[in-house]
Amino acid sequence: MNGIPLNPRSRALVLGASGGIGSEVARQLREAGWQVRALRRGGAPSPASSSAPGVQATNPALPEAEHIEWIDGDALSRDAVLRAAQGCALIVHAVNPPGYRRWAQVVLPMIDNTLAAAAATGATVVLPGTVYNYGPDTFPVLREDAPQQPLTRKGAIRVELERRMQAASERGVRSIVVRAGDFFGPRVGNSWFAQGLVKAGAPVQVVREPSARGIGHAWSYVPDVARTMLELIARRDTLPAFATFHMAGHWDANGMQLSEAICRVARGHGLEPQRKPFPWTFVRAVSPFVTTLRELMEMRYLWREPLQLDNARLVAELGREPHTPLDEAVEATLMGLGCLGAQERMQKAA
Repeated sequence: MNGIPLNPRSRALVLGASGGIGSEVARQLREAGWQVRALRRGGAPSPASSSAPGVQATNPALPEAEHIEWIDGDALSRDAVLRAAQGCALIVHAVNPPGYRRWAQVVLPMIDNTLAAAAATGATVVLPGTVYNYGPDTFPVLREDAPQQPLTRKGAIRVELERRMQAASERGVRSIVVRAGDFFGPRVGNSWFAQGLVKAGAPVQVVREPSARGIGHAWSYVPDVARTMLELIARRDTLPAFATFHMAGHWDANGMQLSEAICRVARGHGLEPQRKPFPWTFVRAVSPFVTTLRELMEMRYLWREPLQLDNARLVAELGREPHTPLDEAVEATLMGLGCLGAQERMQKAA
């Protein structure tokens, strides 16, 4: 990856390297010449263990897995994280509980372990941020200095997580937070795109639309997010000790542009999907009995009001924001998720 200078201690630890954002950051770090180490229970993932839901035969993240030093361990174990971080100049904290479950029990202990390891090794911590930290009082345009007054339990946990990072920066632990809209990408199976708008592993027949017409929403293509992180990592020594940046990503101004792009791309592959509203009424009825659906209902406010991220600070630092054209990003995502129906297309996405 041209233009990203290596550090003499160019070893990085990625927590969550088998997930959507973690695997992409790990891949791009490898391409940039970093030695990548990953901590994961069970060590290296098998093809089936890290595929998107419903995707068979190929695992888009697997080609990079063999070039990563996989260490068996748990991000909830401070000793395991400390051991894995030895000799690392960077810790990418991209680990989250799956399906919105157990946030209260595990999110803060995991960041505490990462910060302890960074303090012990001198590593910089990089975090994919969320918009959960903010309530509607900061909408419709979200800037880095906006007050963090969340509406939800998950939002309050994320606020505390970043507060602990900022407090650690006052003790010498450097951190970078890159905040973006809803993630999508060819390796991202746990996402609104893959689990709400389309059905991963099957040709696109229906595209569900969570937003009401006219309600804008921010989306971020994960390879662009990872590229942004790498460019900021290259500048980490010149950034503030606790540096936060927002990405504009793909701004869906009327809430329909992403679904229109999915249909446009699908038609180019011989499919004719229908667009339908997301079944919020059904989700509300079932949510008392299903944890994941209950958590989705808690976040519905993000689909009821427009939310756009201001990237002025990022552009001032980098000169521009890495950005893949929407149809190109959507096509790669649908290929990687197995939603265009041809196995060779998934292989091409990998």
